[in-house]
Amino acid sequence: MTASVEYDPNKSNRIPPLESGDRLTRHEFERRYTAMPDIKKAELIEGVVYLASPLRFRSHGQPHGDLIIWLGNYKVSTPGVELADNTTVRLDLDNEPQPDIVLLIDERLGGQARISDDDYIEGAPELVAEVAASSAAKDLHDKKRAYWRNGVQEYIVWQILENQINWFSLQNGEYVLLQIDADGVIKSQVFPGLWLAVNALLSGDMIKVLEVLQQGLNSTEHIAFLQQLSQQF
Repeated sequence: MTASVEYDPNKSNRIPPLESGDRLTRHEFERRYTAMPDIKKAELIEGVVYLASPLRFRSHGQPHGDLIIWLGNYKVSTPGVELADNTTVRLDLDNEPQPDIVLLIDERLGGQARISDDDYIEGAPELVAEVAASSAAKDLHDKKRAYWRNGVQEYIVWQILENQINWFSLQNGEYVLLQIDADGVIKSQVFPGLWLAVNALLSGDMIKVLEVLQQGLNSTEHIAFLQQLSQQF
């Protein structure tokens, strides 16, 4: 992003403020976002600016934290995989989201995203996770379409009001829902060993969530994935 510029309403050449609903190019979005350091989260989705509202504890902060615990444990146990929280992603010229969480494979090991010289994610991370208020949120509409079009391989949306988790997998050019198996677990198709006990996460039983994840980390699939990553170093 460009160097920070203070917003001064008395200057005729001032940078316009960033407002929800603005239709901007990605370059102009970054210019205005950088000029307003007090804004902590803004996204450009399909060319439209969205500014985040204050976040509540149970409807966002707590579930966000539980997702971080789950995915963070996978990251720690899987060298070559990186985790990021609320990091700007330059997807394309009309989309610059700031996902709640991304999980990606190091580009040196074949990952499809890269870290730019100015320290932003460019391209599509392998997995994105978002906490959404409900199925009406942009996360399941415009944002989902942007992630699909740019090749995000897996997209997790936790819908708080519906108490539901949707885990989409990009297969044959389309997003399909991964199904819960007979044990109540969803298993990633991109990150072997990333197993989620869905009902345990929804009920806040993080001990069970981590127990099931550990089973995934002990699986032959995850061991083979570790060997595959180590061979590319």
